[in-house]
Amino acid sequence: MIGVTNNSIIALAGAKGNNDSQESESDGRRATVLQVLPRLEAGGGVERGTVEIAAAIAEAGGRALVASAGGDLVHALTRVGAEHVTLPVDSKNPFVMHANIDRLADLIKAEGVDIVHARSRAPAWSSYYAAKRSGCHFVTTFHGTYGAEGFLKRRYNSVMTRGERVIAISAFIAGHMRQIYGVDIPRIRVIHRGVDLDRFDPEKVSAERRVALATQWRLDDGCPVVMLPGRLTRWKGQRVFIDAIGKLGRRDIRCVLVGSDQGRTDYRRELEDLVESRGLGEVIRIVDYCDDMAAAYLLTDVVVSASTDPEAFGRVVAEAQALGRPVIASDHGGARETVIVGETGWLSPPGDAGALAEAIDRVLSLDEAERAKLSEKAIRHVREKFSRTTMCARTLDVYNEVLHLEETS
Repeated sequence: MIGVTNNSIIALAGAKGNNDSQESESDGRRATVLQVLPRLEAGGGVERGTVEIAAAIAEAGGRALVASAGGDLVHALTRVGAEHVTLPVDSKNPFVMHANIDRLADLIKAEGVDIVHARSRAPAWSSYYAAKRSGCHFVTTFHGTYGAEGFLKRRYNSVMTRGERVIAISAFIAGHMRQIYGVDIPRIRVIHRGVDLDRFDPEKVSAERRVALATQWRLDDGCPVVMLPGRLTRWKGQRVFIDAIGKLGRRDIRCVLVGSDQGRTDYRRELEDLVESRGLGEVIRIVDYCDDMAAAYLLTDVVVSASTDPEAFGRVVAEAQALGRPVIASDHGGARETVIVGETGWLSPPGDAGALAEAIDRVLSLDEAERAKLSEKAIRHVREKFSRTTMCARTLDVYNEVLHLEETS
């Protein structure tokens, strides 16, 4: 991983992707970076990260462009000084993807784009060929394992490894890229996703916010709270969590599953039936949505991530630690990089409800001094290694690195 150099986008000399008049005026011009992703809907880590990087580019004196099919976060993007271009890059239709090559190439030329940063597979294919045609730099971020069964799927996924630099959001993802796609190590840059430390700061979450949420969720005073945040999808491990709470055998706790079913109503009913069949109706609640996750974390005594498949990074685990909350995560994927076992949290074998129950019991048994020590360590750990500021600075380093390649070639 390259280190943080400075928070500026370097000036270009003879930048590519510009018309003749722009080239003649390029000395001292700041770089233009175009990020491309399917949509800018609220709630997704890729989408939030795109806005955060756009803000960092603008703050550093560069020009930030984003191409997507639109969404709720377009307004947030323009607020940070970036520009949005609406294109049908969310489509997986081969004819639309092919047409998007021309659309993006025209945009690159018209706006003098120096770097195209692709964040998702379908738009990445169009972006790759548009960047190649235009002679500008191409960078990708590999956000997940994507599922690599079969030659055709691996071929489709492989576009995310074609950047001059390929950003992996964890060492786990970097290893996956090397093993499955044979990406050469010199092109990989590991940049962990960053936590917004202004939002997830225990000093900035008022007691009123916590009380309001506790009232909304009907949490009983004095009962320890165990929370599993995550959209309702099978691999997030809600069934394992419910089984673990059943094995724990305690009725003096309150457990909250926080996450939308996103149309998976059958799975939600399956979870509700499982709760009832275990006689846990008074213990476990399923909450559709929470717009104040900082307050939610601070209401809890332990935050659980029970994913049965490896998390590429594990945003929940990092955010909870930023607020000083003990975490229990499945022992695989990105959680191995964010949890200091026994000091900021614990790891539990994936899919093992019995082991998860034991881990929850261990955390709930911590005394006040032990919890205070863990809280201090967790907050410091995230602030030092997983902040949004660090993520943005290291991404700007990657942009500067590829631009320097041009200068020295």
